[in-house]
Amino acid sequence: MFKLEGVASFVAVAESGSITEAARRLHLSKSVVSERLAEIEQGLGARLLHRTTRRVSLTEDGAAFLERATRILREVEDAAAEMAERRGTLSGPLRIAAPVTFGRMHLGPALYPFLARHPDIDLLLDLDDRRVDAASEGYDAVIRHGAVGDSRLVAWPLAPSRRLLAASPAYLDQCGAPDSPEALQRHHGIFYTNRGIADWSFLQDGEMISLRARARLRVNNGDMMLDAALAGLGIALLPTFLAGAALKSGALRSVDIGVQPAAESIYVAHAEGRRASAKLRALVEHLREAIGSPPYWDV
Repeated sequence: MFKLEGVASFVAVAESGSITEAARRLHLSKSVVSERLAEIEQGLGARLLHRTTRRVSLTEDGAAFLERATRILREVEDAAAEMAERRGTLSGPLRIAAPVTFGRMHLGPALYPFLARHPDIDLLLDLDDRRVDAASEGYDAVIRHGAVGDSRLVAWPLAPSRRLLAASPAYLDQCGAPDSPEALQRHHGIFYTNRGIADWSFLQDGEMISLRARARLRVNNGDMMLDAALAGLGIALLPTFLAGAALKSGALRSVDIGVQPAAESIYVAHAEGRRASAKLRALVEHLREAIGSPPYWDV
């Protein structure tokens, strides 16, 4: 009969579409993962995966087995978490994805004391600015900045996020400060490519409007957006958790065009239908306390 580690290897390969990626997630060698897959296929008497040099895909039997295999792993994880909770301890693996800039600036400093307090938690933190799929990529939860747009997620708010238009004093001295949505269109803009130019959404007379500016730089990283604004390349729409220090020091100035950016939030989300573990719930409460209300970067 197949073993539980074989089930875990199969699910990891099915979710990632790659034996190499599955081995990375499981902290195993590719040969060990391949051996476990062969054992589970032999035990079931069925071929579960199509293997090519570039991609691994599910067979019809594999697709049917995946649903139950995933459920088995979740039940085991939930049972282990419940036993740990009964003992009053938090332990085991926890896999989280978060945006790069927020993770570097605020998430890391909040996480370190939490991990020191709970030494038996094994945290894997992936910092990635792309929109990670919590369910299909095997994450316990994702931390996001923006609007909750995925109905398959259960979201827990951590903090409101205030955004504003900002530019360097040098840029504003040279090009002038726009004072209306129409004037903004004549300026250079620095845009976050993971959202696109349509990210510039503002509330005007109770309705959402999208504004435009001439694209000077498009980049998928918040740190580089801040650096570009400081260098005087144009106007950027930045969250205060990123631009707060530069605004306080005067290195950046806020730009008031008479309308406010759309409200956003920072939140933790996990896949719908999956019970949140005790350690994930404890982490969310810890992050809320660490960030504060209002967030410490807005005080």
